[in-house]
Formats: sequence, C-alpha cells, structure tokens
Amino acid sequence: MIDTRRLRTLRAVADHGTVTGAAAALHLTPSAVSQQLVALEHEVGHRLFTRDGRGVRLTAVGRIMLGHANEVLAQLERAEAEVAAYATGAAGEVTVACFATAISAVLSPAIADLRVKAPGLEVRVRDAEGDHGLALLLDGEADLTIAVEYRGAPDAADRRLSRLPLYAEPFDLVLPQDHPLVLADHPHDHPRPDDDARATALGDVPLAALGDEPWIGPYPGNPVHDVITFACEQAGFTPRFAHSSDDFRAVVALVGAGAGVALVPRLALRDMVLPGVAVRRTPGPERRVFAAVRRGADVHPLLRPLLDTLRTVAGSLVHD
Repeated sequence: MIDTRRLRTLRAVADHGTVTGAAAALHLTPSAVSQQLVALEHEVGHRLFTRDGRGVRLTAVGRIMLGHANEVLAQLERAEAEVAAYATGAAGEVTVACFATAISAVLSPAIADLRVKAPGLEVRVRDAEGDHGLALLLDGEADLTIAVEYRGAPDAADRRLSRLPLYAEPFDLVLPQDHPLVLADHPHDHPRPDDDARATALGDVPLAALGDEPWIGPYPGNPVHDVITFACEQAGFTPRFAHSSDDFRAVVALVGAGAGVALVPRLALRDMVLPGVAVRRTPGPERRVFAAVRRGADVHPLLRPLLDTLRTVAGSLVHD
C-alpha cells in the first residue's frame, strides 16, 4: 500500500528539484524527506530519482508515479471539498497569495463583497510577487493564488492546478516628460498619466523606437520582467535594464527623474500621482492574470464563493 504522504513528498521533490528545497516546503528535515523517498521506492519497487548535479531528477518510473500522484492528490482535495460541502453553514479561513496590483484591483473588492455574501469566510492575504504565489500554492502554504502568465509558468493542462482566467491588461509606456518622443507629439502639452483620452490622442509609440534607451523595470524572476523582455525582443531588441525595482511607484518615479523609460501595467498606473512623466500607448504587450487552486479544490465551499466573486470583480475591470 502506497502512503499518500509519500506521494506529497514525491511531488515536492519534483517541484523543487532538491531534497533540501522540498524539506523546507514540507517543514521536514532533509533526512526525513530522504527516508520517505527511500520508503516510497521500496513500496514501488523501482528507483524514482537519480542525482543531477546538486539536485535530483525523476527517472522514467518516477515520472509515471508523479502523474499518478497528481491525480491521487487531486482526488483527495475533491474528497475534502465534498465533505466540507456536506456540512452546513460553511465557515473558515482561506489564505490567498497575490501580487500587489491584483490585491488592489480585484482581491480587496472581492473581500469587501464577501463580508456581506459569505460572512463566515475569512480571507488571509499574503503579498506574493513573481512566481512565488504559485510556489506557495503548490507547497500548501496558500489555498488560492492570483498570478501572472509568464514563460515557464504552469499551463492550463498542468494536472496539479485548476485555473480561472481573470483579466488581461495592456502595458503603457512611461516616458520622461521631456523625452524627444513626447515633445515631438505636442511640444507644449504634457498629458497627465491618468488622462487616457489625451494619451490616446497623442498616438501610440512603437517599442522599436526605444531600443537604445535605458530601461527601468522589475527584477528577473518577476513575471512582468519576462513580459517586458519578450515584448522588446518581439520589437527587435533586448532591453538594457539600468535600474530595477518590483515597486511600480518606484519605477515611475525613476522615469520622472529622467533615469530611463518603462513599461507598466495599466492598472498599476491607476490613481497614481506621476509627476514629470508622460504616458503613451504601445501595441502588443499585456499582462494576463489568473486565479489558481490545487486541482480538486475548486468545488470547496470556502473557495467556490471566492472564485465566483473574483470572476465577477475581474469582469467589471475596463481597460480601454
């Protein structure tokens, strides 16, 4: 009989690529993780991992077992959800890992709605930038995450997750107010960043025109850094990041100081006071945001109303 706790250990080691990383995620010692893997290999009768430098990688049998582990663990999530649904008057706590802009744009309004619609539901928020939210979800540290699509992110076919698309927002180009491309549009007229109509009237700026500029943006590892880099590559150049910050207010402040140019998600610019900059539309790049839970947990009575409310709030966002 295969112990399901060892299947969780198998998946954690596969996700993190090292015994040490899996041990930290599972709150176990590396020795305990190694013992569980040895026991699982004994139960299966085959080697599941082989050494790969400082880490480990799955053997062919290990990959087979991982696929079954994902299905078994998803079924357990469904079982817990159905048992919880059987109980009346669902009440409890849900931990949500989410990046800052989505906390403001969708999660906070959703929490406000749920205080009326589901007063027994308590939402605990963890600010998680980059791909950290997905790691927290898969490691069991969060029940739901709101994350951004990026190269290398788990896709819709990933058997560990159930995903709900929420919204897609374009990126706007933020330039110093005295940038030649701004002055060429209207030499005596500097639009406010929150004035979308005027920004549109002044026309789009192609990214290809900014290949030689110093860029300001998030650190590598933040999905927005990946989106910006990919968009610039599509325009024919690799951006030279002169300054890095994961805080969009800091990014825009640096632009206002004349330190470079930036691409910023439109919702991050909303309600921001942005002295010394001009905002322009640029075709192409956008940030795709989704909610995810562990597969099988999407019918849990504490998660279902939160997912439904997030979908409703996200549907009301307008990005014209």
